[in-house]
Amino acid sequence: MRPPKSHISAELEQDLTFLKARILEMAGLVDAHVAGAVAAMVSGDLVRARGLVLADRQVNQAELLIDERCIRILALRQPAASDLRFVAAALKIVTDLERIGDLAVKMAEQVPFLSPAVPLGASQALPGMAAQVEGMLRDVLTAFVDVDPKRAEEVIAADPQIDALAARLIEQVEGEITRNPTVVRAGVATIFFVTHIERIADHATNVAEMIIFLARGQDVRHPHPT
Repeated sequence: MRPPKSHISAELEQDLTFLKARILEMAGLVDAHVAGAVAAMVSGDLVRARGLVLADRQVNQAELLIDERCIRILALRQPAASDLRFVAAALKIVTDLERIGDLAVKMAEQVPFLSPAVPLGASQALPGMAAQVEGMLRDVLTAFVDVDPKRAEEVIAADPQIDALAARLIEQVEGEITRNPTVVRAGVATIFFVTHIERIADHATNVAEMIIFLARGQDVRHPHPT
């Protein structure tokens, strides 16, 4: 026998509240890992970098927990309309958050090769670039909390600037390697670091697109050409 509709609604609301809280926890964890990877790069802190690699397990466990709860909600609560959009968005968002966590690990893995003793002009720009991307990540988190599609649109609008900056820095590193082959290893690590930061901005943009879907029911991932 099915429980009364009001009871189902109360259980669904409880599940959605739990789900949102877990997503926010995961997002905060990922944000901290990105910031930690950048700090380790700036200071050359190899111990901190290794710690971030090990800490990625927490992100993976959070993803599994959220996925399981989403499936449970779909199977048992049969959400509709905005509630169904929320669960669908959660499944997509958590995937992007997990990939951001992976990128933080990859950034940390490059720290041993980014020695302050091998100064590269582009490496000096990495903290500023990372700060911009961390800002995008925090803005998209705020947009998720507030279900704010306008803030999400601002995150999407910021992504082309990061793409352009990444392209300039990579070109600069390639030039430095050509002029001074002794910096090849540091140069390659710097290019990887730049690329990982740029990919984090892409994932933040993906999350922003899902927030717009959540708020408006509008899929903006692949706009039709005019």
